[in-house]
Amino acid sequence: MSNTITIRLPEDLGRWLEGESKLTGLPKGRIVREQLELSRTRKARQPFLDLAGSLEGRPHLSRKRGFEP
Repeated sequence: MSNTITIRLPEDLGRWLEGESKLTGLPKGRIVREQLELSRTRKARQPFLDLAGSLEGRPHLSRKRGFEP
């Protein structure tokens, strides 16, 4: 790995990171990398697309203004 960054964390986030590091025994840098990777894959995945095509109904149902028998 060759990219190094320095960031300032709010106190609560710093405490969380410190606690997570002690709890898991993982270095803080690894926790940050894992969380960044998780965030990146979640955004790329777009979970709402899991529902695409899973509903059945009349075409263009969302365009109807009222209920039709």
